[in-house]
Amino acid sequence: MTGLIEKVLAGDLVAAAKLITMVENNRDDAAKTIKEIFQYTGNAYIIGITGSPGVGKSTLVSEMVRIFRERNQTVGVIAVDASSPFTGGAVLGDRIRMHRHKPDDAGVFVRSMATRGHLGGVSVATRDASFVMDALGRDVIIIETVGVGQVELEIAKMAYTTVVALAPGMGDSIQAIKAGIMEIGDIFVVNKADHDGADATVMDIHNMLTFRTIKSKWEPQIYKTSAVSGKGVAEFIDGIEKHKRYLKNSDLINKKKYDKEQLLYLVKERVERWILADKFGKEYFDKYVKRIIEREVDPYTASENILKEMGLHQV
Repeated sequence: MTGLIEKVLAGDLVAAAKLITMVENNRDDAAKTIKEIFQYTGNAYIIGITGSPGVGKSTLVSEMVRIFRERNQTVGVIAVDASSPFTGGAVLGDRIRMHRHKPDDAGVFVRSMATRGHLGGVSVATRDASFVMDALGRDVIIIETVGVGQVELEIAKMAYTTVVALAPGMGDSIQAIKAGIMEIGDIFVVNKADHDGADATVMDIHNMLTFRTIKSKWEPQIYKTSAVSGKGVAEFIDGIEKHKRYLKNSDLINKKKYDKEQLLYLVKERVERWILADKFGKEYFDKYVKRIIEREVDPYTASENILKEMGLHQV
């Protein structure tokens, strides 16, 4: 075990920050790290916060952190931001996103991560970063997605409780009609509930939930909050605790901790990296792409030829 990982297990925030940087920048480092720390994970409760831009997700998360700390729970926050077109890094920063908690509070660890072009509202390394925070000893990990709307469905694969945030007067009544994001919500929050139209938005959500195709004994809860003033946020967190108890009592919590889709994604990623390295590489595939464009070979034959050359012709 490396010294850096030992420090993380001892609760060192600086070491955790360095380790997350490593897993974010280098997939080989990520693999080595998770192999070493995985046995120390599985204790944190992961909450996903998604929704349209402008609904106040960051302010809501900041208020959630304050309440969790009042309840003596340590918190890790992964704020997934849009990527800078110049550096590839996160456009927004930790101190800007989470401005309410005390900067010297060791019970709070906030990390911004760039999507780096990855669709789904999260980064490729988000799951690995959550493992690091879990090993750090966080009781709760909150993952806030980038805020791009309907494509943010991947968060439901890694969060135990998925929260969909909406706001009145911002077109979210129309957004609520879109089935995708409605399907993944365990809890719905109408933030900025002190604005006109909050009750109408709640009614829209109620109406749309009747058309959900996912069948579950859990009935999605709807809460009204005003994150700026803090009104309703404690009740909303009580709702998360209620969902947590439901998962435990229904013996569903372990299914939430990892699923076959996440493993399949990791297998696909490793295979893709392998076939693009060494013997084959980018130029090798570019030649096949050129042949397809020039109609010298069809895509299916090209893929079959590549698999044969790799020794995977039976796939």
